Amino acid sequence: MGGKQDQNEVYGKPAKYDPFFRGPIKNRSCTDIICCVLFFLFVLGYIAVGLVAWVYGDPQQVLYPRNSTGAYCGIGENKDKPYLLYFNIFSCVLTTDIITITQNGLACPTPQVCVSSCPEVPWTVETDQLSQSVGQVFYAANRNFCLPGVPGDMQVLQSLRQELCPSFLLPSTPALGRCFPWSNSTVPKLPGISNTSIAQGISGLLDSLNARDISVKVFEDFAQSWYWILIALGVALVLSLLFILLLRLVAGPLVFVLIIGVLGVLAYGIYHSWEEYRVLRDKGASISQLGFTTNLSAYSSVQETWLAALIVLAVLEGILLLMLIFLRQRIRIAIALLEEASRAVGQMMSTMFYPLFTFVLLLVCIAYWGMTALYLATSGQPQYVFWAPNVSLSGCEHVPMNTSCNPMDQPVNSSCPGLMCVFQGYLSTGLVQRSLFNLQIYGVLGLFWTINWVLALGQCVLAGAFASFYWAFHKPQDIPTFPLSSAFMRTLRYHTGSLAFGALILTLVQIARVILEYIDNKLRGTQNPMARCIMCCFKCCLWCLEKFIKFLNRNAYIMIAIYGKNFCVSAKNAFMLLMRNIVRVVVLDKVTDLLLFFGKLLVVGGVGALSFFFFTGRIQGLGKDIESPQLNYYWLPMMTSILGAYVIANGFFSVFGMCVDTLFLCFLEDLERNDGSVDRPYYMSKALLKILGKKNEVPPGDKRKK
Repeated sequence: MGGKQDQNEVYGKPAKYDPFFRGPIKNRSCTDIICCVLFFLFVLGYIAVGLVAWVYGDPQQVLYPRNSTGAYCGIGENKDKPYLLYFNIFSCVLTTDIITITQNGLACPTPQVCVSSCPEVPWTVETDQLSQSVGQVFYAANRNFCLPGVPGDMQVLQSLRQELCPSFLLPSTPALGRCFPWSNSTVPKLPGISNTSIAQGISGLLDSLNARDISVKVFEDFAQSWYWILIALGVALVLSLLFILLLRLVAGPLVFVLIIGVLGVLAYGIYHSWEEYRVLRDKGASISQLGFTTNLSAYSSVQETWLAALIVLAVLEGILLLMLIFLRQRIRIAIALLEEASRAVGQMMSTMFYPLFTFVLLLVCIAYWGMTALYLATSGQPQYVFWAPNVSLSGCEHVPMNTSCNPMDQPVNSSCPGLMCVFQGYLSTGLVQRSLFNLQIYGVLGLFWTINWVLALGQCVLAGAFASFYWAFHKPQDIPTFPLSSAFMRTLRYHTGSLAFGALILTLVQIARVILEYIDNKLRGTQNPMARCIMCCFKCCLWCLEKFIKFLNRNAYIMIAIYGKNFCVSAKNAFMLLMRNIVRVVVLDKVTDLLLFFGKLLVVGGVGALSFFFFTGRIQGLGKDIESPQLNYYWLPMMTSILGAYVIANGFFSVFGMCVDTLFLCFLEDLERNDGSVDRPYYMSKALLKILGKKNEVPPGDKRKK
């Protein structure tokens, strides 16, 4: 007896009857206060990091190009000059590769000037123009491409030697705020540079950076189709809502059809595997003839592969059939819970739109982190140093190369050909710059923790609202007037610390996964097979741990919303309750996953098919007002509609999934707390009572004893 009792109580004792329990407890106290204080201090530190980044950072360094003097193009004194022109862009292409140029902020060892428009026609300084003035050759011909402050009476030859004016111009197009030559432009003859290398450099540069035409076409497509995209998203919203609300009527038949469909797919797989195995067996194709090979497709031509597939599919088919036979009662309970969840959502429609609030909070968290990271990355003053294309030339021997300089001043030694003050990078000697890495790590930790806390808040609030539905004895009379807002205020007031505790545990695991992915990416080329196997095992273990913690947190938040206890106690009680009903948990989880997957497939697939036929013009006879727009890329609005439909369906079905999980835990608690007597009646629906063969002794119309 003692051994049996101990075995039954391995996962805790069943919940005891509480005559004062009427659903989510209202008289509760703050939980996990230490975590709450820690979370608030962390958020204050996160805000302080943002303020420091805002004070010391300058995102204009990324958003706007700089000229040779360090001034930004497109703002300030250069407001009417948004583009940057390179005097000799080929020095960028020929001195390094395009990837390096991009990583260095598209900086080149050549003078750069802000211009109002890029050159449209080719031009080269003629020999007879060298003795003329800059004003005659450049300013009079509206070639305003010299560095600021170059006097008009300066000789052209002198300006070219000091690289104050360009020696040639090429037809260019703006990309990323910079003027890049056309790949088919006529290239002037330059010493030491071949036309082939120039053409290849320009072509590669434009292929990598010139997205202007594509961006214009994308903008045009969105301008032509934005209202149709909104209509498609509206269709997705209506389909998602109808699917959830109609589940109370079609959940049983739909689950039955889906299960039959899975059985049919497995049956066809068995038949196909048998046919392939029979043909290959008659041919005598065996794995012994093939041997070991890294070409996995070759194994499809041997009989052992199809025999193994046949056995696996047959085992799966048998397991599913046995489950249908022996677990049919639990499947009926799962279907009844799905129908009850549909009724709960119908009674509290505001819960379906709560994900919009969560989405806004997530956008705030991500936007704050992105701006903070950008400001931190651009903190520090720009540093300029002396540079010359060839330091071995006469006149450059005594020039202090790579030493600091002021780009606004003239070079200290103009006898050195090509000497100029160029941008090198940003100073890292300040306190903020020295702590830049630590501040970025703090920001990443803040991003993960705040996002997980926002998601936890949404789960706990929805759980509180749906629990108030289940524990209302007379529905809908006993349901609180504003269940969602009451649950929100209750969660925010009492359980911020508990949500922060659960979010912190999940954050630490996610940070560990990020670090592991970073290490794996850095060492990918140097790892041996054993190291890769170990790394893969570590990644798999952390992935499984993250999934388990998400599952445990989700159910812990439900218990917090109902009973108002701290995170650890709630997580323990939820885990024990689920382990005492593990078979029901598995059945409900799989039936719910199958149903929600079908719902997402129905919504996303329906919107995708409708968008495809509409935007490709294959739907005819709708009238002039419903004609498909003329598009450059028909797949762009189609993919936008599909992505938006998935986001909408995922938001709606996440609420429904939370509703199912909450009602399920309440159902399990109801079974343990009550027995159907007058003093301890069940709170579950009549359909669940009928399936379980139970009934309440409370006469119809009588109210629950207070």
